[in-house]
Amino acid sequence: MIRQLDVDGVPTLMAPTAGPMRAGLTFRVGTADETLARSGITHLLEHLALAPLGLTDYHFNGATAPIFTSFYMQGSESDIAGFLTAVCRTIHDLPMARLEVEKEILRTEWSSRGNTAVDALPLWRHGARDHGLSSYPEFGLHALTEHDLRYWAARWFTRENAVLWIAGDRVPAGLRLALPAGVRQPVPPVSSALPRTPAYFVNGSRAVVLDSVVRRRTAAGVFAGVLEREMYRSLRQEDGLSYTINTGYEPRGDGHATLRALADALPEKQDAVLGGFIDVLAKLRAGRIEQADLDATVAKREDTLGTAEVDAARLPGQAVDLLTGQPTVTVDELRAELKTVTLPDLHQVAQEVTATALLMVPDGTTADWAGFAEAPTRSTHTLPGTAYREREGDGELRVGVDGVSYVGPGGPLTVRYAECAALLAWPDGARRLIGHDAISMHIEPTLFDLHPAAIGVIDQQIPADRRVPMPARPPEKIPQPYAAANPPHPQQRPAPVQRAWWEIPLMVLSGLATLGVGGITLLLTFGLFVADESDGDIGWLWGMVGVGWLLTVILALPIVLLRRRRH
Repeated sequence: MIRQLDVDGVPTLMAPTAGPMRAGLTFRVGTADETLARSGITHLLEHLALAPLGLTDYHFNGATAPIFTSFYMQGSESDIAGFLTAVCRTIHDLPMARLEVEKEILRTEWSSRGNTAVDALPLWRHGARDHGLSSYPEFGLHALTEHDLRYWAARWFTRENAVLWIAGDRVPAGLRLALPAGVRQPVPPVSSALPRTPAYFVNGSRAVVLDSVVRRRTAAGVFAGVLEREMYRSLRQEDGLSYTINTGYEPRGDGHATLRALADALPEKQDAVLGGFIDVLAKLRAGRIEQADLDATVAKREDTLGTAEVDAARLPGQAVDLLTGQPTVTVDELRAELKTVTLPDLHQVAQEVTATALLMVPDGTTADWAGFAEAPTRSTHTLPGTAYREREGDGELRVGVDGVSYVGPGGPLTVRYAECAALLAWPDGARRLIGHDAISMHIEPTLFDLHPAAIGVIDQQIPADRRVPMPARPPEKIPQPYAAANPPHPQQRPAPVQRAWWEIPLMVLSGLATLGVGGITLLLTFGLFVADESDGDIGWLWGMVGVGWLLTVILALPIVLLRRRRH
């Protein structure tokens, strides 16, 4: 049986084990609580908290998930006590001398991480926020400061926002959880980037993957097992189309769970696997579910619940349930619930699965023929603004007061400033705007007749906490403008850009900020000189014209290349 107690004000779960003692400290904070512009802060804090511990004779680790972060160790009683005591102390006294080193370690970890077939699913379902952030690189690492980390630790890593679990018969002697007081943090609201479901998107992976959202209940967990049996029988045993077939069911802390299924395919059999996969879903949605599959799945679950280590194995999940306010149940209650699951219950789950389905299909295939809507890769609208024409092609970039739009091949694409999750800014002037809906625009100074102050307009309209400074790029990585030896024919040059009235003061401000005090003084001196050499108002007017002419010359026009990426 799992017992509940209290250790230094931290709720604690304990269950017996026949093996080595193990324990973990879980906090209700994860990547879903971050923003894209500061993503990676929880992972970085986790690394810094473990950095001083060095090497031990026993296994320890930390993990950052969408809604929780945990620290774990297996070993002797004294080692566990020392480990968790040190973690609680270090979280609020981080070794900031290692800040840049740990950032580099995390960048290396991301770059060496192998992409899996399911990595892109959160982005397509949720966009560039909350649960969708796990699909993105940790863009915030470069700009995170010591102050950011201390604030994050004080807010999230408190005794009220933690649960301790112990697989053993007692609390380790000497264990001290010196955490500050705080509040239990709720699970963040879950966003959606899908206008409608069921939906699909195309991915280069040689697999068909289903992602769906269902109510959290025992019947939904059983359905995942039934779905796997039906897919295995149909796609592997009968048709020989797929080798790897698996399903998963994962509660997300808000009364719902994510249910996923995967089937791999050879390149020449991708269409057949997709068709067979959808046929299986349609069969279950129609209620054609075998009683034998239900019985076999329930029996397998009951066998798992009958093992001696079942309570100890359930401790990490029970800790997350306690943190998120979900009901905790005993093994006997689980057994009783399993016995009540019926075929009509599974039919209801099948309908939930298909109604919320997001299907990842291989290149060269679609699922619109089966009633799945294509997930959006373009915006549904554009915004007014000053238009900058593309020097190669028919596209144009529009910079407006509310956001930026691109109209042309692959578009339209629009990112509103108010809905911009992050602005990536390179020293050479390149910019990437990523919207909450995951629509992304990459602007390079090469192929658009862009006024130099337009980039300043974009920078000024997006709040500083969404700006992500990016490291300088080597020259060979920066797209270059037309070669001077091959200028376009004068008759082929685009017509002058018509400026919007609102852009003029913003361009002036941006230009003055660029020139600095010395540049402004030079311009004013030039204007006053011309005014002094002429008569009255005419002299002053010509002086201001001279100022405007000099400002135009100094702010030479670059070119901007717009590229579009969704991920």
